[in-house]
Amino acid sequence: MDKLDAMRLFTRIVERRSFTLAANDTGVPRSTVTQVIRQLEERLGVRLLQRTTRTVKPTLDGEAYYRRCLAILDDVEDAEGAFSGAMPKGMLRVEVQGTLARHFLMPALPAFFAQHPEIELSMSESDRWVDLVQEGMDCALRYGKLPDSDLIARQVAMLERVTCGTPEYFDKYGMPTDISSFDGHRMVGIRLISTGSLMPLEFTGGAAHESVMLPATLSVTGPESYLAGIRLGLGIAQVPRFHIEEDLKSGRLVTVLHDRPPPSAPVSLVYPRNRQLSPRVRVFLDWATQEFARKNSPVTTDVSQHHA
Repeated sequence: MDKLDAMRLFTRIVERRSFTLAANDTGVPRSTVTQVIRQLEERLGVRLLQRTTRTVKPTLDGEAYYRRCLAILDDVEDAEGAFSGAMPKGMLRVEVQGTLARHFLMPALPAFFAQHPEIELSMSESDRWVDLVQEGMDCALRYGKLPDSDLIARQVAMLERVTCGTPEYFDKYGMPTDISSFDGHRMVGIRLISTGSLMPLEFTGGAAHESVMLPATLSVTGPESYLAGIRLGLGIAQVPRFHIEEDLKSGRLVTVLHDRPPPSAPVSLVYPRNRQLSPRVRVFLDWATQEFARKNSPVTTDVSQHHA
């Protein structure tokens, strides 16, 4: 194994905190991984990794070498990608919010693969906030306000949200005409996975942004269960409009309080700051940004990067 490949393998071990997971990611036998790291440490004359029965962590020298490796590998990727004949290739690992991916990205995947035939896409669907570096992901598609982190974020859309329920629910509890007319009403609740707290209904317009907490017979953490609860007539809820377009057309759901809409929700693509942005990640980010712009009017055409 040459020095660059050894560096790539070493950075993967540091990020995955595991020889076995790094071996699976790179397709290198586990025994080879151990041998390469031993030879690397012997050549450098320092110990790079601390091994325990459960995890692998870099030493101080390992941390410094890891950062140098990232910079070198980034330069190599840039140099190779500068030539017009260099095709982005390899495995791309992306974590997505499933509903968004199915609506905005997956219909256009055949065209993406036709343009980039040497890229393989491994798409992990999750509604939890995974650690991209620890879990070996190149980037993630995330919905909602981003917490502070060391990730780089590219906002790709602002999704219109609506307040809705079934006609049967409103026949039973009454049609609210303002947020002051929610007495006796219920909501389908959605809980934050990170804290377990129940999210209130939110309303813009009027004098100020206002929040309302209603009793929730059902509370869930996933968007599909949330939508199922709404369709069952279990309460009022707030969802992105694209998610219920067919329900609105069929009359299965109806919207209310049009002059007090919930705030729009951002959609972002995020990726680790300390991970070299390979050509395959760059083309995926650009393509996904274009797909969201094509199917949803973004707030701005600026796709500049900022801290997540």
